[in-house]
Amino acid sequence: MFIEKFLEVLNHEGVVSIVTCANNEAHVSNTWNSYLVIAEENKILIPAAAMLKTEENININGNVKLTLGSKEVMGYKYMGTGFLLEGTAKFLKEGEHFEMMRKKFSFLTRVLEITVTSCKQTL
Repeated sequence: MFIEKFLEVLNHEGVVSIVTCANNEAHVSNTWNSYLVIAEENKILIPAAAMLKTEENININGNVKLTLGSKEVMGYKYMGTGFLLEGTAKFLKEGEHFEMMRKKFSFLTRVLEITVTSCKQTL
């Protein structure tokens, strides 16, 4: 599912925006490219310490959108590329993925697991 250009972006630091929506109100939280871990062909794991409103929204509506990019990766014609991802999300508080992520990111209290259904290059 994830093309080579997307994986290249993850190797360069940049901001990731996570958009959730519940009760007709969108909410955006942020993290860093370097915190995203590809778990399976279509799953991304993100360490979560706060993200309380994000979790509240996901408990109501599991659909999420993420944007991320890097100005250091060649896009279509110029330096800089970005992606829009869509999928569904849930928070993990135990299990194999939680334990693996806890070893990498000791600060986490939960893991945001996103099952990606769409990954489109936007820049």
